[in-house]
Amino acid sequence: MTERFSFSLAATDGKARTGTIRTPRGEIRTPAFMPVGTAATVKAMLPESVAATGADILLGNTYHLMLRPGAERVARLGGLHRFMNWDRPILTDSGGFQVMSLAGLRKLTEEGVTFTSHIDGSKHELTPERSMEIQRLLGSDIVMCFDECPALPADAAAVEASMQLSMRWAERSKIAFGDRPGHALLGIQQGGVTRELRAESAEALKAIGFDGYAVGGLAVGEGQEAMFGVLDYAPDMLPEDRPRYLMGVGKPDDIVGAVKRGIDMMDCVLPSRSGRTGQAFTRRGVVNIKNARHADDPRPLDEACGCPACQGYSRAYLHHVFRAGEMISGMLLTWHNLRYYQDLMAAMRAAIAAGTFAEFETTFHADRAEGDIPPL
Repeated sequence: MTERFSFSLAATDGKARTGTIRTPRGEIRTPAFMPVGTAATVKAMLPESVAATGADILLGNTYHLMLRPGAERVARLGGLHRFMNWDRPILTDSGGFQVMSLAGLRKLTEEGVTFTSHIDGSKHELTPERSMEIQRLLGSDIVMCFDECPALPADAAAVEASMQLSMRWAERSKIAFGDRPGHALLGIQQGGVTRELRAESAEALKAIGFDGYAVGGLAVGEGQEAMFGVLDYAPDMLPEDRPRYLMGVGKPDDIVGAVKRGIDMMDCVLPSRSGRTGQAFTRRGVVNIKNARHADDPRPLDEACGCPACQGYSRAYLHHVFRAGEMISGMLLTWHNLRYYQDLMAAMRAAIAAGTFAEFETTFHADRAEGDIPPL
């Protein structure tokens, strides 16, 4: 087992890349999709079930875990891997995005952010140093530096000031992270949808030096066209020999478009959240299982899918348990969605390795354009 963190590229096709991230807890095949285990659980899933979908790595959430059950408590109980019974790699976010989107009254200063908990109103402070400490206590394999993420659209001056603050925080994060063999620290590029600010941010991060780099500040309201516009140039500003992570993305067509533009890692709550609300992702687009058309349908959600929901249950059954509010509904649909996402990543890795990514992309969009199978 390797004792250090490393990344190697195996093949490229256009800007799309496939490779391997190596960590002491195992290898991560890229491009990789990370299911989100916000509060030390991927909702409605057992950890071994998440692994069975093909996931090599999970994402844990610094903000949620620091509030409940508390990072110090998780550390006393053996760290996040043991606490949640997941022995593969874990990436933890820094908490910055959740402070922006979830916290109550918050005050931003050069030092960090003070905020009130959305759970009980208690007061907390998050700084680059405290974020690094929390992520060390959790024991995550890949740590994100603490940044500020403004919601878009925002005026240019605000985006620039926020980016520059994030770069100062990135430097403090690197110092506070220290020397931790086997663990990686990723810097986060900011700058909104402004090319010059993205370039300035990338140069600042490269000067500090990180084990990998994230494209942050997207999927926050700017829309797919604007996001792809940034991804047309932003990944190229980051070192080729380090993994590139697009944070909080996304829908299947967002993911394919991001990989096409040179992204290696992604995460999103969409497959699990959609599963709990009756939405299933299939090769032919999204199926809404609550629709009455499924009530008498004996066919599987997706006959090409190997997940338990498709192998053992009909659309009629999935429709029934969703309508009846049964827990198994969220369990089966989440498993299916996570398997769909991992199958999508595997198909892209194979296409890049074979040099057929353009053909893969054409087929992907054509299948989705067909829409769901006709009703019986």
